[in-house]
Amino acid sequence: QVQLVESGGGTVQTGDSRRLSCAYSGRTFSLYAMGWLRQAPGKEEDLVARIWLSGTTTYLDSVKGRFSISRDTAKNTVYLEMNALKPEDTAVYYCVVNEYGGIEYRGQGIQVTVSS
Repeated sequence: QVQLVESGGGTVQTGDSRRLSCAYSGRTFSLYAMGWLRQAPGKEEDLVARIWLSGTTTYLDSVKGRFSISRDTAKNTVYLEMNALKPEDTAVYYCVVNEYGGIEYRGQGIQVTVSS
């Protein structure tokens, strides 16, 4: 089992920056990827960013150049740095981690609201 605790959400203005954090604990030795999903009202879920053990990162096209995912293995924490936020970034953001064997764990979700 892996436990996830997200933090850093809230309401910001257009153009602002915000950093989300996700602390993971438990069977962390078996994880191979971490990432962030988001779900906006009435829209499909999007994989916003992902980082693999190798350090390789991938991003949703609409956030490339604005968002950055990183991790601190000493702190077992993954971050999502969000810059130049837009109203369309408003969503519930979920931290997800992937364990060998096809298991995915998801956090409780954290609201990010970008006001215009």
